Amino acid sequence: MIEVLVSFLVLDILPDKTMGSTPDFLLLYEMNALFLSSCLQVVRKHFQEDLYSSKSRLETGEVFFDDRSLRLFKRLISEDVGADLNEGFDTFIEKKDLGSQGFGDLLACIRHKRIPLENMHFVTYRNNLNKILATAYIRNEPWEMGVHKRKGVIYLDVHKLPERPKTELDRRMCYWGYCFETLATEDPTRDDGEGIHHIDANVEYCAVIKTKLGAHRILMGAEMDCYDSPDDGRKFYVELKTSRELDYRTEERYEREKLLKFWIQSFLAGVPYIVVGFRDDSGRLVRTERIRTKEINQRVKMKNYWQGGVCLAFADEVLCWLYGTVKEGEDYILQFAPPFNRLELLLANSCPDEITHHLKLYQQMQSDMQ
Repeated sequence: MIEVLVSFLVLDILPDKTMGSTPDFLLLYEMNALFLSSCLQVVRKHFQEDLYSSKSRLETGEVFFDDRSLRLFKRLISEDVGADLNEGFDTFIEKKDLGSQGFGDLLACIRHKRIPLENMHFVTYRNNLNKILATAYIRNEPWEMGVHKRKGVIYLDVHKLPERPKTELDRRMCYWGYCFETLATEDPTRDDGEGIHHIDANVEYCAVIKTKLGAHRILMGAEMDCYDSPDDGRKFYVELKTSRELDYRTEERYEREKLLKFWIQSFLAGVPYIVVGFRDDSGRLVRTERIRTKEINQRVKMKNYWQGGVCLAFADEVLCWLYGTVKEGEDYILQFAPPFNRLELLLANSCPDEITHHLKLYQQMQSDMQ
């Protein structure tokens, strides 16, 4: 139950999508962009070394603190152009809403690896950071998250807002994404040319990554689609996305909104490549495109659609405001809701059991280590 508005951050100064020039406040954001980008890049200079831990969820619902659910990218994905992404839909198992249990799994992974939290400012899933960064430009999508400060660390819990019931087409379009992920990854249990029979959206791999934005150190869980391993022995993650095939009417929206979300998600976790599967309205794969994450920002900047540095500077401002406002031992909800002109921090009356349980076990773990 939400009780009272504690504070708010006015967003009236945010850039308008239709602007044709750069206002003064946006220039201030841009001045911070190089510094903030370098902060993230320094932390991830050697990405694999900054992978603190990982967890895998299996079809059975069991969670293991390893990479057994991480799939290998299939480089010859272009050979699957023409594939019907509806194949296997009848046996599709949709993703369950685990609520705060999913955050509890991340916290358990942190304890299992004995990751120190004393110097961290935020612990969160990447999903929450995605929302904050995207709000710099996308101001018509509501969201909220739990905010809980304990022992100097702010835990951001993912909240899922109520949705309208899904139609058959909604479910199919969701499935097309999972089907493309299956086509684009190696499956030792499926022979070449064999159809797709069973996809369970609950099977997932999550990396636990240390990153930094401005002065704030962040421990972040990020679900990863797959990895690629070139002949030189390097290993890096690859994001897999689907999109409706573009035409002159849809290309601008794709670059303004979808590429923004693609860039944010991949940049935050240091993912260097995104592979997009373009499909037609019937769900047939028509082409694929491999995109370098670092080139997206330049591609849209020339069209004045959005700038990654603005997203980073805005998120830094939000995190500074949050950390300075939230009180130790208290619980809040951060929300972005109509009329979409401010972020609101509301006092809540409870903390998820998963966080309370984690704090007790973490304290016991520290005592055992002394």
